[in-house]
Formats: sequence, C-alpha cells, structure tokens
Amino acid sequence: MSLSQQSLISILIIDDEEINVLLLEETLSLSGYTTLSATNGSDGRAIARKEMPDLILLDISMPNEDGFEVLAKLKLDSKTNHIPVIFLTASTDVGKKLKGFELGAVDYIVKPFHSLEVVARINLHLKLSRATNAVIENQARKLQQIAEAQTNFLLQPESLPDAKFSIFYKSLHEAGGDFYDVIQISKKITCYVVADISGHDIGSSFMTSALKALLKQNVSLIYTPMETMHLLNSIMREIMPPGKFITACITILNRETGMMQICNAAHPPLLYIPQKGDPKLIPCNGDALGVFKDVSFEMQTIAVAPNDNFIIYTDGLIERATRQKVWSSELWRLLEAAGKMGGVDLSKRAVTFKDYVTDVNAEEDDDDIVVMAVEI
Repeated sequence: MSLSQQSLISILIIDDEEINVLLLEETLSLSGYTTLSATNGSDGRAIARKEMPDLILLDISMPNEDGFEVLAKLKLDSKTNHIPVIFLTASTDVGKKLKGFELGAVDYIVKPFHSLEVVARINLHLKLSRATNAVIENQARKLQQIAEAQTNFLLQPESLPDAKFSIFYKSLHEAGGDFYDVIQISKKITCYVVADISGHDIGSSFMTSALKALLKQNVSLIYTPMETMHLLNSIMREIMPPGKFITACITILNRETGMMQICNAAHPPLLYIPQKGDPKLIPCNGDALGVFKDVSFEMQTIAVAPNDNFIIYTDGLIERATRQKVWSSELWRLLEAAGKMGGVDLSKRAVTFKDYVTDVNAEEDDDDIVVMAVEI
C-alpha cells in the first residue's frame, strides 16, 4: 500500500435525497476526502461495516430506517460503534437533536448546509477521534506491558522440571488477579501455591508481585503451610487496599516421605486424583487473607503415592456469572472431569482438565483462571 493510499480519509454519506449526496460528495472531494454513499440506512450500515469509514454523515429523516434507528444499530455493532457520526437534519427541534446525542452522535449539521461549515465540523471531529484513539492505544500499550510483565514473572514448568507440574493460566483482562507459584524448598520438597486476589484492575496485578516476594521469604522448611498463611495475613493486612482480599491454597509435598500438607484461605478445595481409588476433594476451611487480624486456618496432611496427581485451581474455573452459582455448588463438575483424565500426559494435564470442565459448562470464561496439575 502506498503512502497516499494509507493517508486517505473516507467519509460515508447516508441520505435518501440524492441531491444532498451529490453536493456533499463534491464538497468533500474538493477538500481531499474520499466519499462513500448510500441512500438508505440498511445499505449504509452494510457499507460502514465493510469499508470502515473514518466518519459518517447521517440524515435523520429517511424511510424504513430513520437516522435514529441506523445510529442505534451502528452503535450496537462492535465493528462500527467507534465511528463518529454527524447527523444531518432540517429540523430545529431540540428534542430530536438531544435524542441524537443520547444515541451517540457527536454533532449535527442543519440543512441547508454550508460547505465550509460541513468541512470545518468534519475536520474538528476527525481530530477529536484521532486524539481519542491515540489515548486509547497508549493506555492499551501500557496495560499490555503490565500484562506481559505479570505473565513473565510466573514460573513455567520447564524452569523447574523436578516439580512435575503443568499450568493453565488465563487473565480475563490485561491486569489479572489470579496468581500461582512453585517453590523448590529442597530436592524432594516442593511448595505449590495458587491464589486469587479480588478484582481485575491494575492494583490487583501489583498485589501479585507483592505476594510472590512474600512467598519467597516465608515458604521454608521451618514453616508449615498454616504458619505461612498466618505470616502472609499479617503482612497483607498492612498493604492490601480497602475492600480487597486474597484466597489461596498452599500445598507442601514431600516426595521422599510421601506426605502432603494442604492449607486453604477461603479457597476452593484441592482435587486429589490417586492412581488407585476415586478422585476426591480435600476440604480445608480458612479465612481470606488481608482482611482480619485474627484469622484461623485448617491444615490437612495426607499420604500420597508416586504417580498420584492433584489439581489446584481458582474459582473462575467453575463459577459463571450467567448461572449465578458459587464454586461451592459446582464442585461436582471437577470430580466428573477428573474421571476422564486417565492417560493424559503431564504437560497437557492442566489445559486438558480445564477443557473438560468448561466443555461441561458450555459457556465462555468470565473470570481469571488458573489450573495447576501436579504429579507426585
């Protein structure tokens, strides 16, 4: 594409009076704009969708679909809702003008129009549109940088092969609140952490960095998962913004002794999948982190065997706002999915388990999701 082609600015005219279309085409062409035209709303919307003009001049009074209907449909379409629309009207009725603004028009031009006014208003709104788009693009870049930084500090399975885990991580927005980490305490002892920081804003993503640093300092041979939870709560209470909290599951696996310690802070229960026997959920009650000074946690210690598996996850895996169900009522879905996991390679276990669960839901994800699958 040549530079001249890249710099062309197109204006779509939708007006059922052909004389108006011809006059506007001539005016805009003399000012260097490329024009597109339609004499009814349906055709105009189709052209807008296909050609993606920089701005639309839209007549209010048209048969079949009037300008208000056309604008409403343009704004409902994700491909065209960002295109600025200027109404063309012969009416002096303030109510009609206000209705146009409420539907999303950026301006109006009264008929009969003056060519210099038309060009001036178009220039103004193209400048405003470009400035707005530049701000949006700049903010999107910044959020993308945050998302990339957040993803980069999350440990990948190949970085710690002795930990024998796979991961599925999905942030619904640029700044996610779900978090995981794996810490090799000693050659045979590994700590696995999955947490969910309330909210999907930038503040939540910053809290994940703080949580990672705190875990590095407070996960140790000398602390049980329960003791680590108490330490985390004491510190997070001092730095958590009002109204935010953390749910978490901390699991310490000793592959030498075949023992596993599990502690939850208001988090969904760990799913244990033994080689011999049925999958089961390991209940562990506990308070959320970062809210109360006095908290209590339960800790479960279970015996495990080589080639057993367990899965830790966040509530976004099974909760769906459309069903208005909390995770505690949806746990049966996990047990059903666990029954299909036989023979799945470890490297694909987390994503496969997620697919099994969400296939059952048959709904789009509406929250951050972490699924960590671990082999003993």
